[in-house]
Amino acid sequence: MAIDRDTVLHVARLARLDLRADEVDRLTKELGAILDAVSKVAELDLADVPPTSHPLDLVNVWDEDEPRPSLSLDEVFANAPARENDLFRVPPTHGHEESA
Repeated sequence: MAIDRDTVLHVARLARLDLRADEVDRLTKELGAILDAVSKVAELDLADVPPTSHPLDLVNVWDEDEPRPSLSLDEVFANAPARENDLFRVPPTHGHEESA
């Protein structure tokens, strides 16, 4: 399966990645190689293989919920880059897009 430069640029824009021209060229080749490798699965005869969500048989290993003391607000915010009252302060994620 091939991926073209325009698709890489589109995905980079969606991910808000500012890629240099050489990075776009490299990623176009690398992503194409990854898609080629993954497409090999389509060549396998999987008619007798049941659909699975995981290759191993797993059982639910959850413990029962038990109330216990929580962290204090000071402990919660100890490593936060910014705090505003009892909230994490984060940069805006929308409204600042560049024109396409």
